[in-house]
Amino acid sequence: MKRLVLSALAALSLAACATPTVYQAATGPDAVGYSEYRVEPGRYRVMFRGGSSATARQVQDYALVRAAELTLAEGYDWFRVSDRSMSFTSGGGGPRFSIGVGGGSWGRSSGVGMGVGTTFGDSGYGGGAPMASLEVFMGRGPKPPGLDVYDARAVRGSLGGGAPAPAPRPST
Repeated sequence: MKRLVLSALAALSLAACATPTVYQAATGPDAVGYSEYRVEPGRYRVMFRGGSSATARQVQDYALVRAAELTLAEGYDWFRVSDRSMSFTSGGGGPRFSIGVGGGSWGRSSGVGMGVGTTFGDSGYGGGAPMASLEVFMGRGPKPPGLDVYDARAVRGSLGGGAPAPAPRPST
């Protein structure tokens, strides 16, 4: 029984490891970071994949920062988000292993149960590492009105050029 408990604790400690989210270029298709591709001049698809501990807001903000950097690098002033999506990935297609232990008591008798399960590939449900995807159209001159239009310099300045956005202060 000690061996079983130690094995279960070891599995739980490995599951508790979290992949950090850093603002950087992704080094591969499943790596944490940003990537983009040019759809046409002045139009890009920008993606940011977070680590397992990232929040949806964090990866959305990092995707906006990357869009702002691209906008400025291409010589534009503002960008419009024409499409956005959020997905949650399992972070790979490898096997997963889980252990469950439970017990109960009914009058004079009691019981203990244990279950073991595995999955292979992506299970298709949320709860994994978040990934934000934006399609942006870039423009020059004064920023047009609209909630989906961003001033590239303002986004880069307010979101810190890749640094996490400051947490809101509690109202007093």
